[in-house]
Amino acid sequence: MTWSIIAKDNATGQIGIAVATKFFAVGARVPYIAPKIGGIATQALTNPYYGIDGLRLLREGHAPREIIETLIASDAGHESRQIHIMDARGRIAAHTGKDCVDWCGHLQGDGFSLAGNMLAAARVLDDTAKAYVANIGMPFAQRLIAAMRAGELAGGDKRGRQSAALLIYGEEEWSDLDLRVDDHSDPLAELERLESVSRERWVHFRKYLPSRKYPAGITDRAVIDAGIAKAVESQQ
Repeated sequence: MTWSIIAKDNATGQIGIAVATKFFAVGARVPYIAPKIGGIATQALTNPYYGIDGLRLLREGHAPREIIETLIASDAGHESRQIHIMDARGRIAAHTGKDCVDWCGHLQGDGFSLAGNMLAAARVLDDTAKAYVANIGMPFAQRLIAAMRAGELAGGDKRGRQSAALLIYGEEEWSDLDLRVDDHSDPLAELERLESVSRERWVHFRKYLPSRKYPAGITDRAVIDAGIAKAVESQQ
């Protein structure tokens, strides 16, 4: 009842997932990311443990195909599930159960994976992929949203629209960006607006937060404010 893209930005090393559906709060149950390791999207009649256990297996070094085989082997409901995985090396695997609702399927490209079910047609994924490839010059977050918008124009979820989400991780265990639109008449447009708002201060502020390399981060408010102001000015 959803379509999603998992991708890695070669310029930054970030791993991101964008997702949209005609269902409440898709960001709460579909996207899972282990920073610098890989991403998982579990959808259709979603099984949250595909994300939870799948990330554990990714961290242990298992390949995406092996992980999917392990997950579905222990799940009697796997024919009603859809999952796709991409690791930081670009290896991709997917499973679309035979009981998922048409149109359903998955495809992959260089550095990205797509999967969807209950879609208007296969062109939803095709156009999502084409837009992602075509917009290689865009900043990563905007590129992911633009790809999803193209899929929506191709028909999207055949039931309509309700929620969308964007999750991106970089070097740290905390997310670089975690945006959710849980209930909205035009969720991807609202997601796009929130991403734009994030560039007003948040994406510039995050580099001052504590990190593994600099455990205290930056606490001097004058330094933070000056740095944010300079970053915002450079965007204009």
